[in-house]
Amino acid sequence: MASTRVVRLPRDQRRAQLLDAAIDVFTSKGYHAAAMDDIADAAGVSKPVLYQHFGSKLDLYLAVLDASCDRLTTEVEQALASTDDNAERVIATMDAFFDFVARTSGEFRFVFESDLTDDRVQDRINAAQEEIAEAVADVITDDTGLPRDQAKLLAISLVGLAQVSARSWLAAGPARIDLAEAKRLASTLAWRGIAGFPRTT
Repeated sequence: MASTRVVRLPRDQRRAQLLDAAIDVFTSKGYHAAAMDDIADAAGVSKPVLYQHFGSKLDLYLAVLDASCDRLTTEVEQALASTDDNAERVIATMDAFFDFVARTSGEFRFVFESDLTDDRVQDRINAAQEEIAEAVADVITDDTGLPRDQAKLLAISLVGLAQVSARSWLAAGPARIDLAEAKRLASTLAWRGIAGFPRTT
């Protein structure tokens, strides 16, 4: 009988494969119920291979969290940089949050709904939220000339609106409101609010 041989992948490809498997397992089971055996099985590798890349379940979870935070931050920053038209910029930014939450991977749960109460987890989440708020505040400051503290408060408010409305839309059931309509409603509300602060240029 032919033996089953695990295909050797370059280290970065193997790591990406393991992270994808970990996302599936952690989102379906949560941190505490997930086992490294589950993740190895989902990735189609042996547990020793998994431990070659990640020394513990916590290390693996933090790597997944970092990747998810980086992905959301990058997508929001790209949305902000995608246009100089502020109405379109608000739409693009809201779209980034809704699309992130709507993904079937469920990775938004790592950033917004982690079941692991660990300071290292919260520090990473706080850092990502701070980076996003700073990026939004940069745009508000440049366009309105508001003092930085005021721009930052507005930025935090917009980010909060985006992520809470996106999560609420998903929790209520996407069948109740179409994704495109949900994006339109949230971006219209955000734009009508921020448009009250006129541009200085």
